[in-house]
Amino acid sequence: MVRDYLKYQWKAKNEHSIHSPFVFEFYLDIIKNGQDIPEEAEIKALFEQLKKDERIIKIKDLGAGSKFGNNDQKKVARIASTAVKSLKWSKIIAGIVKKYEYKRCLELGTSLGFTTAMMSKASPYGKVYSFEGCSNTLGIAKEVFSRLNCQNVTPILGDLDQTLSHTLGQLDRVDFVFFDANHQCAPTLKYFRACLNKAHENSCFVFDDINWSDGMKEAWEEIKNHPKVTISIDFFQMGVVFFRAKQPKQHFILKA
Repeated sequence: MVRDYLKYQWKAKNEHSIHSPFVFEFYLDIIKNGQDIPEEAEIKALFEQLKKDERIIKIKDLGAGSKFGNNDQKKVARIASTAVKSLKWSKIIAGIVKKYEYKRCLELGTSLGFTTAMMSKASPYGKVYSFEGCSNTLGIAKEVFSRLNCQNVTPILGDLDQTLSHTLGQLDRVDFVFFDANHQCAPTLKYFRACLNKAHENSCFVFDDINWSDGMKEAWEEIKNHPKVTISIDFFQMGVVFFRAKQPKQHFILKA
């Protein structure tokens, strides 16, 4: 991963090298300047509290595990410190939702609900469906949603192989999907294809940890080269794709 990161740093550009008007605006509004997320201070304050939460919960991991240890019992404080997205990345994800006014948002992998809450506040008139495989982790996330009054979040517990297809069957389309569940090639591609069936020209998909393993790098290569993907952006930590049919197919490696 260190070698991959050095290669990324060598190739990554900023707004001065972006020749696509759409991507240029995306970069300025979301990455460089950022979107103001409602109640961001309250969300951040709550998760600072969770970083001190000494409760121990039993973890059920249905994915590729964690690079911070795979013990089946963890303190909430440890999960909050290592497993949840940093404020920077959660703001980027929520910023995309806010800028494009996405209403039907899916998050594959709730964890403690930090990013979920940010997405919820970014789309107050939309709906966030958040999927989690561990009941105890989701229990903490539900406490977060209650304390932050995230009434537009639907938490969904269970194996994504069943819960995702069931939920997609109830939706006519999806605007935004954040893939942060099973960090393995085959499941990632399976969930991508399932969500792709409900995507439209203005949808956006974001993939976490695209350089996490050889399998995730393989999945990202296949995703960005998919015929329906016209714009892909590599931020090393995350990959972003759009399906804008009138855009020429372009791949960007950008600094975050």
